[in-house]
Amino acid sequence: MKKAIATSALGLVALGAHAQSSVTLYGIVDTGIGYQSSQTSLGSTSGGRSVIKVVNGIWAGSRFGLKGGEDLGGGTKAIFQLEEGFNSATGAQSVSGLAFNRQAYVGVTNASYGTLTAGRQYTSYYTLLSPYSPTTWLTGAYGAHPGDIDSLDTLYRANNSLVYTSPSMHGLTVSGSYSLGGVAGRTNAGSTISAAVQYLNGPFGIAAGYQRINNSTLGGGAWGADSTTSNAGAQTAVSGINNGYQTAQAQQRVAVTGGYAFSSQWDISFSYSNVQYVPGVNSAFHNEAIFNTAGAVLHYKPLTALDLAAGYSYTRATQANGITSAASYQQFNLSQYYSLSKRTGLYALEAYQRAGGQTLAPNKAGTSTSIINATADIGDGQNGAPSSSRSQFAAGVGIIHRF
Repeated sequence: MKKAIATSALGLVALGAHAQSSVTLYGIVDTGIGYQSSQTSLGSTSGGRSVIKVVNGIWAGSRFGLKGGEDLGGGTKAIFQLEEGFNSATGAQSVSGLAFNRQAYVGVTNASYGTLTAGRQYTSYYTLLSPYSPTTWLTGAYGAHPGDIDSLDTLYRANNSLVYTSPSMHGLTVSGSYSLGGVAGRTNAGSTISAAVQYLNGPFGIAAGYQRINNSTLGGGAWGADSTTSNAGAQTAVSGINNGYQTAQAQQRVAVTGGYAFSSQWDISFSYSNVQYVPGVNSAFHNEAIFNTAGAVLHYKPLTALDLAAGYSYTRATQANGITSAASYQQFNLSQYYSLSKRTGLYALEAYQRAGGQTLAPNKAGTSTSIINATADIGDGQNGAPSSSRSQFAAGVGIIHRF
């Protein structure tokens, strides 16, 4: 149960504090057991072995957080959110060195004028497209498009962000965000720019978005250690799918998601994305690489307590950088979720991916590139341990509790 705590009870009331202030403590704990075939380390294509291991945050990332607001009058509220992710299997931070790695922002909101927030948060691209993301029913770990190539899962949060989202106007919502890079003399270096629009009309909804992540260094990768928009310097969204393009000057994404509810039992969602890796003068590749992905998810609720879903996605890269047989990835997903109560549930997930064609090996900036066979990399839960072959199967079961 979420706990709404009056600020006075916490001893935080200062002279003149508004009476309509509150803080909510909330969280999720999610732990399970997972199986993965042909696991190897990122960047390696040999020695793959199957593994059974404890998995964490599969259905929903384990977290705890505080959020709240204060009524400022005239329909305006001050709001904030602090959210920390953690590994429920080990107790470790999900991102080392970041106390509130999932979100940390403050802002103001008004029902007539919209919401403006500042801090570490999701981009407009993700926020408005995510309701129809494949991760909604298939999870990010197993069901994100291969390697989360299009950032439709929650793994990318941008530091130093200003985000504005309008109120809904006859079903239409628009949002824009800009993440300052803070690099002296180079305004766009290390920055992220994003814009999105969403339209809802009864059982139908659709959204479209744009996002560009600019490199913050003259010679490093788009996710390099100096990037102020990355997770404490850690490279984000790196997988067996795009590992050969991590020295890109910029990543650029355009995506459309949508869905339709046929009834209270059946609904379908769809998504399309175009992801571009733009080379710079110090990149290890020289031609822009483009990945197109299309997918759909069918969700069925036969019982009040039971949710079932099936999904398929197809990703194909362009012929570039000497590659004549472009990489492709077909992914199949199933999920089952059973609610024991409003706050506790059991889940099972199954996924299979088949890769074809060729891609680039992960060479360092300034070195020559090499072409290798594309290997499978299911969702984003296997990003650090892709398959050593063209095929990969993964399955997991677990329990989740929300408070």
